[in-house]
Amino acid sequence: MRDLSSFSLLWDKPAGQTRGRGRQSAGPLPETEKGHGFMLGYLIVEGRGAADRLLFSVAEQLQAKGWALAGAVQVNDERDPQARCDMDLHVLARDRVVRISQNLGALSRGCRLDPAALASAVGLAEAALASSPRLCIVNKFGKAEVDGAGFRPLIGAAMAQGIPVLTSVSRSNLEAFLRFAEGLGEEIDPNPTAVLDWCHRHCG
Repeated sequence: MRDLSSFSLLWDKPAGQTRGRGRQSAGPLPETEKGHGFMLGYLIVEGRGAADRLLFSVAEQLQAKGWALAGAVQVNDERDPQARCDMDLHVLARDRVVRISQNLGALSRGCRLDPAALASAVGLAEAALASSPRLCIVNKFGKAEVDGAGFRPLIGAAMAQGIPVLTSVSRSNLEAFLRFAEGLGEEIDPNPTAVLDWCHRHCG
């Protein structure tokens, strides 16, 4: 069984300093790969907001079954079709909603992510790891994580504690994500049945 105690050292590494490759999910894992073999499940979902909706639904279903979860899932509020949506992170296990988008005006082309709000959500999610949750869900491995920030430390901390992590990644960030994962990532078919099956196989 692979020792993950040093995995948290990846927290501060630039993505280019890690190496590895993913594994596409293809039924039950061989006996030698169970447990710590592939603790980082990831989805590649096409369509704006599709990954957020899928992970939110999965989290809802698992919590309804009594699962203790850590991490955060994203909900995009698109009240005005002429404006860019508001982005809210629902921090699992803390019953908190953190708005991570900034209103920069209709003509703004800059990044709307509020770094301070994101850091607040990460801190709340990290605190939940102390209660030894069954699974950690991270809304996405995005640009902030590629750059060594965002939820990257949470992913490393969870895996170092032996807690499986479920997340999503865009194709544009996939190469950096796989370097970060160092062979521990397993691609999951982007449908609720496959995702829930992965959760049950890896989280006991």
